[in-house]
Amino acid sequence: MSTSLGEEATARPTVTALRFYKRGDIRLDQLELPQVGHAYQSCSSLLCSLSTDITRPCGPDDVCVQVAYSGICGTDITEYLGGPMFPPQEGHPNPHTGVSLPVILGHEFSGTICDLGCNVHDLQLGQPVVISLNAPGGGFSDRTVVRAMNCIPLPPTIDLRAAALIEPLAVGRHSITASSFRAGQSALICGAGPIGLAILLLLRVMGASKIIVTEILDSRIELARRFGADAVINPLLRPSPADTRPEPVEEAVRQAAGSGGVVLNVAIHKKPLVLNLNELGMREKKLLSGICYLREGFEFVIGLLAENKPDDAQQMVTSVVPLSRAVEGAFEQLVHNRGAHIKILIRPGY
Repeated sequence: MSTSLGEEATARPTVTALRFYKRGDIRLDQLELPQVGHAYQSCSSLLCSLSTDITRPCGPDDVCVQVAYSGICGTDITEYLGGPMFPPQEGHPNPHTGVSLPVILGHEFSGTICDLGCNVHDLQLGQPVVISLNAPGGGFSDRTVVRAMNCIPLPPTIDLRAAALIEPLAVGRHSITASSFRAGQSALICGAGPIGLAILLLLRVMGASKIIVTEILDSRIELARRFGADAVINPLLRPSPADTRPEPVEEAVRQAAGSGGVVLNVAIHKKPLVLNLNELGMREKKLLSGICYLREGFEFVIGLLAENKPDDAQQMVTSVVPLSRAVEGAFEQLVHNRGAHIKILIRPGY
């Protein structure tokens, strides 16, 4: 059950959550916590992952997490503008889980454990954790219930704000390892959004000999340079309108991925792309793709951040917005003022 924020508060405890209803429609809702017997579960919350149409108590293998910070991913914006893509379609519950719209988005988040299932013995109340879900859902809320196996403890040297960047950095790590990159090789990164910049930061730490980045937004071009790119190309700029040379990024991809080279796509595209497979086949280039991460990637990134490597990762955070203003202060900003932002973090409870 949910109520709008403007309605009179009820006796039952509630949590605030940002839910996706349909394309262009996300709303802040008050969700009532489930009743257990004749008492209320003190720290029950939202069903993890995509099961956000109902609530449930913390089960025996679950952990309830008080969310501290939750980053807005590019896929969250894609869902807002063109979804549903990952959530179920309107009127059609997921055939495997039974989940239906509306659902809570947000999968890049950190927090503190506030309740434990009876079978959970390797985590503690009050312990700071980062969440590895491999599925969208749960982070844009005051608190959420996830499987204990999805909670990764944080060392004391990593604060919860920095921890909200671990998920996108883990995506970058997974992309790099999927490409079979080795220290001493060069790389071309097309796009200096959060994932492109995460890959840039990690390639620098992992020993890339040269890193070239393409980007069209001035703010992101500047940040790519600050993050250590050897060169940044704006493909929209040409010496003159009469310049008929090949499109610079397309040509850079051709040349950068030489015979036997690797092209890896990690973007979520809004529409199908046209690809000349002959260009790949004639020079035996490898076309790969990636989207998420493995736990090893989280542990790798946590190890780096614990040693303050890369020391400039938090420069990706351009704004921290309270959950109460998530729609107009965060989502709409990333839609209409994209050039001013890289990563916006949502902070529940404010």
